[in-house]
Amino acid sequence: MFNKKKKEEEPIIENNQAEQEIENAQNEENVPTEPTVELSAEEKLQQENAALNDKYLRLFAEFDNYKRRTQKERIELLQTAGKDVVVSLLPVLDDFERALKATENTTEVSAIRDGIMLVQNKLKSILSQKGLKELESINTVFDTDIHEAITNIPAPSDDLKGKVVDELEKGYTLNDKVIRFAKVVVGS
Repeated sequence: MFNKKKKEEEPIIENNQAEQEIENAQNEENVPTEPTVELSAEEKLQQENAALNDKYLRLFAEFDNYKRRTQKERIELLQTAGKDVVVSLLPVLDDFERALKATENTTEVSAIRDGIMLVQNKLKSILSQKGLKELESINTVFDTDIHEAITNIPAPSDDLKGKVVDELEKGYTLNDKVIRFAKVVVGS
């Protein structure tokens, strides 16, 4: 008996598999198959051309966005470039305000002069930390790269001919680049 049940079950399984295969075959017959159409060479080239144009347009748009972003960053940098220097100069501004308040009640000139010298030294030290240097001009050979001649005067001595005799306005360099030429009087 035990053997008979096994034999009976096996044909049922085989019948189920056979029925499924028949149904799958019928479904495949009912589904219309799309014919595979070969593209002509011209159509292939048109598709490649469209793909390359799309790629070009995306690349162009990306580059345009890059230009706008870098221009915006540059403008922001220029607007905040002097922030560091200005913030470091604020204590000097505070010192000037204190000096003005102190002059209201003081009659001594020497105390005011000392206070002004302290503020000037503080300002010079802050600016020198930022890379500012004064140009030494008096008794040096006139150099058009760092000097601006205001006038010529007869040299007081022969060794001062072609040299700077007097300085009307100091010249300055910022990180070894001249930012203001020294206005000088040259001996001739």
